[in-house]
Amino acid sequence: MTIAEFGLLNLWVSGLLLVLSVVVLSLIYLERKVLGRLQMRLGPMRVGPYGTLQTIADAIKLITKEDIQPEWADKRVYWVAPVLVFIPAFMVWIAIPFSSRVVVQDLDLGLFYVMAFLVLSIVGLVMAGWGSANKYAVIGGLRAAGQLVSYEIPVIMVVAGIAIFTQSLNLSYIVDQQSSVPFIIVLPLGLFLFFVAGLAELGRTPFDIYEAESEVVGGPFVEYSGAHWAVFFLAEYVSTFAIAALTALLFLGGWGWSASIQDWVGHPVGSEAIAFFEMFIKTYLVVLVIFWIRGTFPRFRIDQLMALGWKVMVPLSFVFVLLVAFATFYAWPWWVLSITNVLVLGIMGWYYYKRMHQDPAPFSIVLHSARKVRDAR
Repeated sequence: MTIAEFGLLNLWVSGLLLVLSVVVLSLIYLERKVLGRLQMRLGPMRVGPYGTLQTIADAIKLITKEDIQPEWADKRVYWVAPVLVFIPAFMVWIAIPFSSRVVVQDLDLGLFYVMAFLVLSIVGLVMAGWGSANKYAVIGGLRAAGQLVSYEIPVIMVVAGIAIFTQSLNLSYIVDQQSSVPFIIVLPLGLFLFFVAGLAELGRTPFDIYEAESEVVGGPFVEYSGAHWAVFFLAEYVSTFAIAALTALLFLGGWGWSASIQDWVGHPVGSEAIAFFEMFIKTYLVVLVIFWIRGTFPRFRIDQLMALGWKVMVPLSFVFVLLVAFATFYAWPWWVLSITNVLVLGIMGWYYYKRMHQDPAPFSIVLHSARKVRDAR
């Protein structure tokens, strides 16, 4: 690599960091507004027009706030942990394209690279809990390790299934394979598994077990404040945007629809801008769904979380890979694979729904107790 190429790469990386910082500010503002509307509130309205500067004000407050370190904390582990959480979340974006040209490095093994870096944030969370010398932080770190390791399996299995189906790990090539039919139609079971497991990987509601304020008062982050606390949540929103972008690339066709139209009309001027805009819109739509889920579902208990992961998500992910492997080996038409995915998803949903309602005794006990309280009044 020449000096000029090295300088250009550094420029790309610096620009990417700046863009992601702006994106995180927009995501926080959007989440506050969406949650406000879902809860019949206005959301931020005071700082700036319609509260648009509220997030910037909060960022300035966190950066200028004093960092307080617990007396018994392991200093090196305590200070390094936020960096080890943020760096993997940032490095993922080196290989995520927003169009055929808007990417830092279009890798042939780009999907493998992304999956390899996504799992590294576990180390930082465990170090944050251990280095804080706080029992609640340690519990949160151990919960984070158990949760992320459990739900990493479905994510990797879905990625393996897509690699088998497309015979490639290049994200741009996977997008090109969806020019006629997006994988949301061909592989709906894969979308379900990837999206749900991705939410668990992010620690977003209803999977925010390791930072549950009502149980472990903040989890691994309970002893952090100021800029170091902000780094954790900067990494969370960067990862949220990454999971949304991967969902758009792997299942929603990425920028493929606009590329197909441009091929049909003969590559008009501004084709890259149109492709980028399409990818941008799809990514933000997935982000809106993530925020909608946060405002709708309550948090799981830790036993429910682990049961969902090991009893539902992991078996389904293995079934998904087997289906894709059979379809690829025997050259099934895409619509046969699509129907099979829908059938498996429907049968498993019905089975677990019936299992949940087999034993109504606990509900009867609750209703009986409620009636007794009402009669006593």
